[in-house]
Amino acid sequence: MSQAVIPKLAEALIQYCTVNGLKIATAESCTGGLVAGALTGVSGSSAVVDRGFVTYSNEAKGEMLGVDSGLISMHGAVSAPVARAMAEGALDHSLADLAVAITGIAGPGGGSAEKPVGLVHFATARRGKPTVHLERRYGDLTREQVRLAAVKDALELLTEAAKD
Repeated sequence: MSQAVIPKLAEALIQYCTVNGLKIATAESCTGGLVAGALTGVSGSSAVVDRGFVTYSNEAKGEMLGVDSGLISMHGAVSAPVARAMAEGALDHSLADLAVAITGIAGPGGGSAEKPVGLVHFATARRGKPTVHLERRYGDLTREQVRLAAVKDALELLTEAAKD
């Protein structure tokens, strides 16, 4: 995947949200703020980006987004329920209209048979709409490739949520 597509996706999303008066929040774990960075790399993004949460640790997911520790204990941090809770928590703790959450295993370590390296869970939340989940299994990629692929998918999911 070419990195060149990420700035184009971010720019198109910022333009759409500016025209439509939408604000965005991000809740990122394995991408470590790269989605927020892509968005804020666009001139005029201050009219759209409300805030970004980098919640790499389980404690941060709880403290900053209100993710229940029992949910993490039951399903693991890299799971659909936690991604959903992160996205909803980002909305609850911001002034945004829509949010994206990303939690995954970028590698090269940390994977298991059940949750392999390259597994990433996404969720988008929009006020007044159901939260949407997406699971990706990127496979045998480098850490950087997993993270960049996740940024691209997160921007595409935000765009879909914005237009929904």
